[in-house]
Amino acid sequence: MAPAVPSAMERPHFIGIGGAGMSGIAKILAQRGAKVAGSDAKESATAEALRALGATVHIGHAASHLADDATCVVVSSAIRADNPELARAAELSIPVVHRSDALASLMTGLRSIAVAGTHGKTTTTSMLAVALTELGLDPAYAIGGDLDGPGTNARHGEGDIFVAEADESDRSFQKYDPEVAIVLNVELDHHANYASMDEIYDSFETFVGKVVPGGTLVVSADQPGAVELTSRIRDLSTLKVVTYGEASSADVRVHKVTPRGLTSEVTVLLNGKFLTFMVSVPGRHYANNAVAALAAGVALGIPAHNLASAIGKYTGVKRRLQLKGEAAGVQVIDSYAHHPTEMTADLEAMRGAATDARLLVVFQPHLFSRTQELGTEMGQALALADASVVLDIYPAREDPIPGITSALIIDAARAAGAEVTAVQDKATVPDVVAGMARPGDLVLTMGAGDVTDLGPDILKKLDPARLSN
Repeated sequence: MAPAVPSAMERPHFIGIGGAGMSGIAKILAQRGAKVAGSDAKESATAEALRALGATVHIGHAASHLADDATCVVVSSAIRADNPELARAAELSIPVVHRSDALASLMTGLRSIAVAGTHGKTTTTSMLAVALTELGLDPAYAIGGDLDGPGTNARHGEGDIFVAEADESDRSFQKYDPEVAIVLNVELDHHANYASMDEIYDSFETFVGKVVPGGTLVVSADQPGAVELTSRIRDLSTLKVVTYGEASSADVRVHKVTPRGLTSEVTVLLNGKFLTFMVSVPGRHYANNAVAALAAGVALGIPAHNLASAIGKYTGVKRRLQLKGEAAGVQVIDSYAHHPTEMTADLEAMRGAATDARLLVVFQPHLFSRTQELGTEMGQALALADASVVLDIYPAREDPIPGITSALIIDAARAAGAEVTAVQDKATVPDVVAGMARPGDLVLTMGAGDVTDLGPDILKKLDPARLSN
């Protein structure tokens, strides 16, 4: 039976309802019986999915979209203060609720796992959601990407477990009180909200401090930022810490990762016994995500061998090394990577999965602030590809920063010996890639913006007549 919907959430209005985080909360509320409404900038498959659940979705933002009887207005940190629906909420004295508070209310009364880290949250959360569902535990989950399997980013389950992706970008993950917290890694990112690594460590320490008494922190034993965070935690008296990774000291130790094409075979040492299972995506980065998911499930009392087998049923998340198709011997794969560490991990994974293939990358930088701080490292990551096409910066919620362009990345890539083509007109990219590609190549569209839309168009251009010999 669905938990009761809090009275404040009975008739919620979401501004930006089509966003990955917002739509998940809206879907769960609709499944629990709330009268959900909201608006988004453009029509999408997500909007249609919400309508299928009974939600009212308006396209465009206007004060008239907000019903007078709405019990609250849900916003994310991306919503600007001058949004007309937000102004209308103030006129009507309708409470404004941050997305994280709405999600926290959905987790009340359930055994929750909150997955945090600068990278890998969506994949790890998805692995847990799929595995727990496969085991018949019927979890609720809210994820920042659509699963390949169930085809959605959120679901209200009838079980007593809630798995949530915990976003550190705006400190909103500090609102949760999980039974199990996962910290995959801690790195400098989200430069508009964090001025230093010390601020980031403080934020993660606050998150860890919200774990319920007797709960568990699952944390990487390999990643330097995660190791530093563990050393900074002041009070471990009410917290069980379980480390995972390749370090010899890890409680759940990664013994071996064996590439199997676009999958991996992973062997871990847990409680003195070896356990081997398959992961459906390539590379050590994703193998370690799977081990983190395994450790978290075990912390909830789920038998390790059952959980390991169920993790093998995970088939991927959209935009996380997702195969978009093949044409004329060329595979087109999509990656959400937008931070240098993520870019390097995905490029190395593809190198390991297809050692004889040329790797061509279409990269779209995400955010002016991120490019300003990490543009050099992005360019250095692109040196792992045989050739790259670099687009203009995708601004998302940011205004331009004078002097900050894709040239920062292109210059750094070329200095590292990379072959790079700059393209300002995104519509010309399929022709550019078709002119570069040869049978046997891998083409990777990469970035957190709308570069993902290019995959189908590239496939259309990749016919034998257009491919060079």
